[in-house]
Amino acid sequence: MEISKKFNKPRLLVIGCGDVGMRLLPLVREQYRVFALTSQRERFAELRAAGAVPLLADLDQPASLRRLAGLAQHIVHLAPPPGEGVQDRRTRNVTAILPDRAQVVYVSTTGVYGDLGGRMVDETQPVAPRNARALRRVDAERVLRAWASRAQGRLSILRVPGIYGAGRLPLKRLAQGTPALCPEDDVYTNHIHADDLARVVLAALRRGAANRIYHAVDDTELKMGDYFDMVADHFGLPRPPRLDRAALAQAVAPTLLSFMSESRRLTNRRLKEELQVRLQYPDVAAALRCIKRL
Repeated sequence: MEISKKFNKPRLLVIGCGDVGMRLLPLVREQYRVFALTSQRERFAELRAAGAVPLLADLDQPASLRRLAGLAQHIVHLAPPPGEGVQDRRTRNVTAILPDRAQVVYVSTTGVYGDLGGRMVDETQPVAPRNARALRRVDAERVLRAWASRAQGRLSILRVPGIYGAGRLPLKRLAQGTPALCPEDDVYTNHIHADDLARVVLAALRRGAANRIYHAVDDTELKMGDYFDMVADHFGLPRPPRLDRAALAQAVAPTLLSFMSESRRLTNRRLKEELQVRLQYPDVAAALRCIKRL
């Protein structure tokens, strides 16, 4: 009887089963028969222990994906794009195996908006990517929208900011004394706890509307330097030195500087009202109170 129930469950394919994916598995394994795609055979035992059926494939190798075509009607796409170029070839390869009328939850990035000068915006804000990372995400969103239109798919896009949590805090940066921007030059950043993001993905599977975008952000309204100061104070580390933008450009790598060059605040009304998510960690301060000090 138990075996019959197991195989009668709807199938869910999780693509990109890293930290957030591993947090998602315990939330979905009772409702779905879960398959987890990995390119590392050595992860099979870990994935089985978490309640998933591991599948070996490589998103950069389309031939390895062909046998998965039509495997599941529910798909969570957590895999990042390739590290170079302006197109997401991996997502193109994924759409080739998606069945018609499937449900897809795609985890994108809030970086698609570029710099908004600290303005508060909702999901109707046009995208304006400013770097290759964001361009690849915009490309992935467009590819998935084209699939959904062609195949009558149900696509929900979650635009995600900086993910944090125990083990995902800027402690190394703080210990190294990496500088931050001075208050007058600083940028607003958005946040989501990794556990809350896993719960948002589950809510999108349950209630996500077709062709709908959701901001997977918490209620935090902090500038980046204030975030670093808050984490430093919690762990008894020195606050980072503050520099103006010109001086900071000489002190940090261009990639790091790019993260400190975009300022935006994002509403989460759809997250709360449509997906009915109640955040376990509504802001960074609430989460830090639950994270053990060093």
